[in-house]
Amino acid sequence: MILVARPDNSSLLEADRASFELKEIGIKNQLLIVNGLLQTHQPEDAVSAAFYKRQREAIDRTPEALKQVMAYALPYVSYSLTGVENLRHLFSSYAITSFETEEAGEPLDLPGLNSVIDDFSEHNTRVIFTMGKGGVGKTSVASAIAVGLSEKGHQVHLTTTDPAAHLAYTFEGSGTRDNLSISSINPDIEVARYKETVIEQAGSGMTEEELAYLKEDLESPCTEEIALFQAFAKVVEKSENEIVVIDTAPTGHTLLLLDSTEAYHKEMSRSTGDVPDSVKKLLPRLRNPKETGVVIVTLAEATPVLEAARLEEDLKRAGIEPKWWVINQSLYATNTADAVLRGRAISEKKWIRKVDAELAEKCAIIPWLEEEKIGYDQLKEFIL
Repeated sequence: MILVARPDNSSLLEADRASFELKEIGIKNQLLIVNGLLQTHQPEDAVSAAFYKRQREAIDRTPEALKQVMAYALPYVSYSLTGVENLRHLFSSYAITSFETEEAGEPLDLPGLNSVIDDFSEHNTRVIFTMGKGGVGKTSVASAIAVGLSEKGHQVHLTTTDPAAHLAYTFEGSGTRDNLSISSINPDIEVARYKETVIEQAGSGMTEEELAYLKEDLESPCTEEIALFQAFAKVVEKSENEIVVIDTAPTGHTLLLLDSTEAYHKEMSRSTGDVPDSVKKLLPRLRNPKETGVVIVTLAEATPVLEAARLEEDLKRAGIEPKWWVINQSLYATNTADAVLRGRAISEKKWIRKVDAELAEKCAIIPWLEEEKIGYDQLKEFIL
């Protein structure tokens, strides 16, 4: 079993969690690949020096249990890892510095995250989601949006349905704020609560055989999705009194279930005999662009952009139109002169152009930052 992580703190923490859970079910034959480790740097280039330092510090802070797993590294390279030839270059024995060359065309000029926050604040958007492939920085973007809206005087509730629960790490050491509250939807707790409710309400009067069948039925994979759906609806209902910012799970399964709301209603009615008002109101609310804003977060790379494009198609089929795309951690948006980082920055350009011209209604960009933003006060720097 090969675990793949980037050389940054949150990615290594998630790899450690995955390693532990796999060992718990007997899968102990594990390897770790740290993908994208910068081999050299230019000390005189601020971005290069900070990039190298952050990666090394993250490696040094690898959780002790994960250090016991045999680990390998793949280098950070100056070109996009798409196509057979580029993959061959990755395994060549010689170094490549500036593989990509600057392409012709107008320089790209996109707004920053503060424009996203201003837009949601001006339009009084009540429910905001960040969605995208795992590892693109949804939690950081959701947290920064929540902090930005809080700074504008809005009452904000920030929550996550991500089982990795990165919000606790993102706000580590932060004091509480009067107009910002934080929570998480724990799948284990919600599933247990849902099963208990179903058995309590539908199980009375059943024979022993019927009850055994019901319990077996509740072990199906869709039980977790239904339980999370119900918890999710309760959180969204808070938007009547405060802005709700939701850092969704990497799969986005909770939202994609919305296209099957009728099936959900039937399941709830069969199991409990009732459909909560919060669920009845959910889909119309999320389909209303005046109430809901979906932010798709991506990196300027092939896989995150293409997966985000598929996600957008799924959401549109569910009647939900994403409002913003945010391109996160962009080297193109920095002024690095490091040969490897500059090569990667140039390779980002076609993906930034694709998002801006073909996929996004509105698009913003966040440059790669020299330090990870942890805590309320540092998150405010996203919007300066």
